[in-house]
Amino acid sequence: MKILEVQNLKKYYGDGDTMVKALNGVDLSIEEGEFTAIVGTSGSGKSTLLHMLGGLDYATEGSVTVAGKKIFDLNEKELTIFRRRHIGFIFQSFNLVPILSIYENIVLPLELDGRPVDREFVNDIVRTLGLQNKLNNLPGQLSGGQQQRVAIARALVTKPDIILADEPTGNLDSKTAQEVLGLLKLTGERFHQTIVMITHNEALSQLCDRVIHIEDGKIVDDHHAAAFSRNITERTAGGVFDEEQ
Repeated sequence: MKILEVQNLKKYYGDGDTMVKALNGVDLSIEEGEFTAIVGTSGSGKSTLLHMLGGLDYATEGSVTVAGKKIFDLNEKELTIFRRRHIGFIFQSFNLVPILSIYENIVLPLELDGRPVDREFVNDIVRTLGLQNKLNNLPGQLSGGQQQRVAIARALVTKPDIILADEPTGNLDSKTAQEVLGLLKLTGERFHQTIVMITHNEALSQLCDRVIHIEDGKIVDDHHAAAFSRNITERTAGGVFDEEQ
């Protein structure tokens, strides 16, 4: 089943000689349950593409369909509600609310939407991510790796159709980055999530099921990656990292 479909997506800035074609005719479909990396250098268009996929910006031309809904046909209020209910976001800078506890940060999307908290589901996420002893802490009391695990939990809690991750390991050291990415894949499989991640890191992209390369606003390569590293899966399968990570 296709969760995401992109057709002839274009995003232009400026006009005439100064026009920048950030996206120039992107076609893409993502199947349910896939963990896909979109890889590109700075200026390749990967961040613009992720913003389009999440309805954070409107396209110059083309369409994005998420869970059967053409998101550019929605007005701003409808799109905000749709994003909150159907799309989970994970950002490089974590974007946690510093004055809220870890638990409050995790369930915040549900409270903003006026939806009840499925405590059993939240507890399952928390255990899987090894956060059960951190729920009363504030974000500033956690390491970068721990904060990103909270961001993953927050993205999962609404049971979205798709999770979009924007350089989720960009602020982490290489060891923690690999482990967080391994845990992201593990939680995706455990909770039957579809994940699209953008990254400039070619090595980390190989931990995904599928790798798409983008250059100058166009997809230049699309292939299935090598098998996911078993040792990473084994190290994260218990859902527990060291407290320092």
